[in-house]
Amino acid sequence: MTEQIRRVLVRSLDDITLEEVPAPVPGDDELLLRTTVVGVCGSDTHAVAGHHPFIDLPYRPGHEAVGVVAAAGKGAEDFAPGDRVIIEPNLYCGRCPQCRSGRYNICQELKVFGCQTPGAMADLFTIPADRVHRVPDGMTDIEAALVEPLATPVHAVAKAGDLTGRTVVVLGAGPIGLLVLAAARHAGAAKIAVTDLLPGKRDRALRLGADTALPADATDLADQAHAALGGPADVVFDCVAREQSIAQATDLVTKGGTIIVVGVGAAGTTPVRLDLIQDREIRMEGTLMYTGDDYRTAMSLISSGAIDTAEIVTATYPLEDAAKAFAASVDPEQVKVLVTVDGP
Repeated sequence: MTEQIRRVLVRSLDDITLEEVPAPVPGDDELLLRTTVVGVCGSDTHAVAGHHPFIDLPYRPGHEAVGVVAAAGKGAEDFAPGDRVIIEPNLYCGRCPQCRSGRYNICQELKVFGCQTPGAMADLFTIPADRVHRVPDGMTDIEAALVEPLATPVHAVAKAGDLTGRTVVVLGAGPIGLLVLAAARHAGAAKIAVTDLLPGKRDRALRLGADTALPADATDLADQAHAALGGPADVVFDCVAREQSIAQATDLVTKGGTIIVVGVGAAGTTPVRLDLIQDREIRMEGTLMYTGDDYRTAMSLISSGAIDTAEIVTATYPLEDAAKAFAASVDPEQVKVLVTVDGP
């Protein structure tokens, strides 16, 4: 009899179920992984509400995953059963100009495992062997589950250039914003201000090393930030990516400064003050995901103790309670929600 496994199927926030499907078999150059921990991402919270521009419902989530090798297909024998690994979910073509230049995170045919393909929120899953990294010795599964979400901020901070001695504003104190804060501090930023609507999130940002944390809806936000930083910010990281935050970023950044858009914007048109972008020579740049180098930096940061896991991970649920995990993830007071897997 064919082994059956459990896999999460998301149709909407009110319709999240466990489906039973045949256990997958690894093909050539693939690994069969047994999931141990998988994160619920901000992309998942957008998707479950039907608001993500690139994830269609229904879908089978799980792109922030840690697992154990259960079997290796032909060509993947560098890994052995029992190896602990983290997945890097960007599935790229390897042929387009972006891939050939090493920027496979913006592959022209990019798909994301667990977003456009069935993911790791399941007992078992298969993935190409070149899409995994070994978990460093001494790193727990919970810590390893933060490598993927930290790699995005690491990539964003690198896009901003050398932050040594520079002033920074981070818009939004969700999981990505808080990890941008950590990555920017590690990169040498001199002063960092974080904004958020929720007092609890602002307090968390202060505990994680922000120099100041300001209410995102303050009518004098720019004045408060400039006073705290000693002037307009050299770099603003927009981890919200909505009309109000883009407008705030333009007001907060210095002439000749940089705005990095980290958050996933809603589909459609977001007004941008092009007159100010032009007149102040502001550089506005998007950032998408990461590459292997960003993963390695993220693993190093976590291994060094630079990330306070207890401040980032705020809730954990077993696979059978995946619906509760998604419900928790849309609670603005939560930061990172994880799903643990024991089974099948």
